[in-house]
Amino acid sequence: MRILTWNINGIRAWAKKGHFEWLLNQNLDIFCFQETKATIEQVPPEIAKPSGYESYFDSPKEKKGYSGVAIYSKVKPNKIEYAMGSDILDNEGRLVAAYYDDFVLVNVYFPNGGGGPERLKFKLDFYDEFLKYIDKLRKKGHKVIFCGDINTAHEEIDLARPKANEKNTGFLPEERAWLDEVVNRGYVDVFRHFYPSKAGAYTYWDQKTFARERNVGWRIDYFFVSPDLLVKVKGIEILSNVYGSDHCPIVLEGSF
Repeated sequence: MRILTWNINGIRAWAKKGHFEWLLNQNLDIFCFQETKATIEQVPPEIAKPSGYESYFDSPKEKKGYSGVAIYSKVKPNKIEYAMGSDILDNEGRLVAAYYDDFVLVNVYFPNGGGGPERLKFKLDFYDEFLKYIDKLRKKGHKVIFCGDINTAHEEIDLARPKANEKNTGFLPEERAWLDEVVNRGYVDVFRHFYPSKAGAYTYWDQKTFARERNVGWRIDYFFVSPDLLVKVKGIEILSNVYGSDHCPIVLEGSF
């Protein structure tokens, strides 16, 4: 099975450039988008519901043209879920979970902590609620894969300029501490499992400063798996040569 995650920074503009056609030729079983910035009704039908895939969108309840996630799947999931159970945190269209026979896949677009103390608190609250959510899934006997834009680089190796960003959201101690806790609870950062010392492997670059050309980037997009799924993971690849967004896609391969 091949699963892709990609923050596409607006599905309508992204698709107009031909990226969706490219994606359909990549032999993917499931693909997950973050920052769709559209409801399923706002997307052309050939993109909203392509032949051979079931699609599931979660969009903000109030703020239109913002956030949003989607899962496309060749196999119809047994169940779809769009909320963690918090009215406030579930309001921005940030999560869709697909239940399959052997695992639950959670596609999530975590908040950015910029914009002041309130948004940083929102991000940290979302982090805490999400960890409770996936822990509950495991307690119910589910194996878990979660992927998406976490909006935080975990370690110094995960961004080009760690010292310059120690006081910036995306690399704050309290944000990184949450990722420490995720790992402490047994979830495996799949990329680091396979490439523990690989530097310069980034998934996001600031477009305003032409950072991608210089590879001044951040690894803030991830695949995590619960430990009981690790044996089924065959590999992972960051497709840094694929353009179309300020993020690049990641592909996970496994015998799920």
